[in-house]
Amino acid sequence: MTATLAHTRQELVTAAAGTHPRAVVMTMGALHEGHATLIRTARQLAGEDGTVVVTVFVNPLQFGPNEDLDRYPRTLAADVELASTAGADVVFAPSVEEVYPGGEPQVRLAAGPMGTRFEGASRPGHFDGVLTVVAKLLHLTAPDLALFGEKDGQQLALIRRMVADLNFPVEIVGVPTVREADGLALSSRNRYLSAEERERALVLSRALFAGRDAASGGPSAVRKAAAEAIAVPGADIALDYLALIDPRDFTEIARDDFTGEAVLAVAAKVGTTRLIDNVRLAFH
Repeated sequence: MTATLAHTRQELVTAAAGTHPRAVVMTMGALHEGHATLIRTARQLAGEDGTVVVTVFVNPLQFGPNEDLDRYPRTLAADVELASTAGADVVFAPSVEEVYPGGEPQVRLAAGPMGTRFEGASRPGHFDGVLTVVAKLLHLTAPDLALFGEKDGQQLALIRRMVADLNFPVEIVGVPTVREADGLALSSRNRYLSAEERERALVLSRALFAGRDAASGGPSAVRKAAAEAIAVPGADIALDYLALIDPRDFTEIARDDFTGEAVLAVAAKVGTTRLIDNVRLAFH
């Protein structure tokens, strides 16, 4: 059964009227198996009588002046087909004018200090744009549950903080990263990689796995193992950061006696394509 395609707020209200529980999966399109996993999980959580809404919107507020807004892939027909197969009831694909009537919004959300670290340091203002559109889409879709991938770890942490700080009546669900058989994290940007660049990109996940495997030795052992794995000869990547992070506030873990959940995160350019990835681990 093909999902109902809605382009306006009124079409969305009509398509999803009166249905609960309602789960939303927010995307920028160019859907792949990682998105399909999010949608299938949403279907399971919403149940047969609930509604799954998938949003497809390339948000201009979260792209910097030298980023890939214009070339970001737009594949709506294929997206609707994938979303339908995975279990979506409604695909909401609004125009920029529908989401931001009157042009760029004068009032926006600020991500605060957590939004200036790591991805935020590399992409100033990025998370302000992310949180602004997520807040708007939460209002428009009115879900009980909203599902986001763990691959965008800082984004997930900030959305959870926004929902807690601003009392949004929604449960945020993180879904584990989906990977290719060789470990590469699925991403819409992978399509920009040549075959040779894709091979080089594998050093990112290998470094993360090496760090995770060293977790029993504590934070210092994790950093050492990951750093050695990413510095292999011939990697030929432009590393932005490789960091061991406390997911509660996205600060770098400084103490070797740290206990609890942690995120080992990496960002790098492979050719002209910027990729991010992370793994979750715990110190006891």
